[in-house]
Amino acid sequence: MALSDTLTILAERAKAAEDHASQAATQSREQLQAEVERAREDAQAQAAKLQESARGAEAKISQWWAEMQQNWRDHTAKVSSDIEARKREHDTARAARQADRAEADAVAAVEFALAAIEEAEYTVLDARLARMEADDKATG
Repeated sequence: MALSDTLTILAERAKAAEDHASQAATQSREQLQAEVERAREDAQAQAAKLQESARGAEAKISQWWAEMQQNWRDHTAKVSSDIEARKREHDTARAARQADRAEADAVAAVEFALAAIEEAEYTVLDARLARMEADDKATG
């Protein structure tokens, strides 16, 4: 997939995530539960896709990026596990504390995504500069 295609997909996916988060405030419990399940499945599918992509490109990616991908897979597995554990809790006070933690996790995940976008922007620009320099050396 071309770099420009990946950037377009990123922008579209970020907008969809924003829309889904905004709509959550007006949804019924059942609708929100279905959205949560869909989002979980999407996140798992994306993590699997990332893992497969990393396997195919291991020779081309840096060790740092490979470690970042593994850390992300570990993080998403823990978040899924934590979500499932929270569903089993029934104590009201505990549920409120867990809701606070879930909201804090959501904020942290968004902040992580923002940092990832910044890092992606930097690497995209650096990749384009590297390609220009390579092309200049090939023709110069």
